[in-house]
Amino acid sequence: MPESATGAESQPLIVLVHGAWHGAWCWAALQNELDRRGIASLAVDLPGHGASVLPLGDLHGDADHVVDVVTALARPVVLVGHSYGGAVITEAAARLARISGSRVEHLVYLAAFCLDEGESVMDVARHESGGPVDLGAAMVPIEGGLTVLDPERAAPALYGDCDERAVAAALVRLSPQPLATMVQTASGAPWRSIRTTYVVCTRDRAVHPGNQEYMARRCRTVVRLDTDHSPFLSKTTETADVLEGALR
Repeated sequence: MPESATGAESQPLIVLVHGAWHGAWCWAALQNELDRRGIASLAVDLPGHGASVLPLGDLHGDADHVVDVVTALARPVVLVGHSYGGAVITEAAARLARISGSRVEHLVYLAAFCLDEGESVMDVARHESGGPVDLGAAMVPIEGGLTVLDPERAAPALYGDCDERAVAAALVRLSPQPLATMVQTASGAPWRSIRTTYVVCTRDRAVHPGNQEYMARRCRTVVRLDTDHSPFLSKTTETADVLEGALR
């Protein structure tokens, strides 16, 4: 076996967890860049999103799904969460530590919710460190305790710096999100004992940059990108640089 292949197998696998309304599809450009660098990654569809045929769930069900994926992989991982996906990887890492000892070597939060124990996404969104964001006006409640996004308002809130053709492709893939995921609390704070990186998106109009700075103080390494809420599309190379660094 070539030496380079052996080295790749010894690296932790990067597991990508999308945010609310999204799916594994949102990571495609970033995965292409990681592939170009010889860095293996796996993008997860949370239940009811993307190509998943499972019913929509809540924060705890989403975390359990990630736990199942990581357990099945049976190898060390770097968990990467975007936006709401940060809450998911926080809860998943806490559960993995309790169930079988942590297989998670690094947590990376991309404009994401790095929650403390007993804290919810909404708790941080309402924290005094932040303020109003454009995403709020894009959210439309529908039956069944779900919310969808108004495409015209979601585009600038989520993808302000992205290529307009990529934005058009993303908007038609967005799916409903259970409101319960925003108010359920984390059962642990694994970032206290696992290496962490926080990527602050300084012109974010979905998760207030002030809220991101508040959560970033919980993390060992902080990177700031002058971009919108979706650095996997708007700053693909720079985001890949962060993940490559997390493997070191």
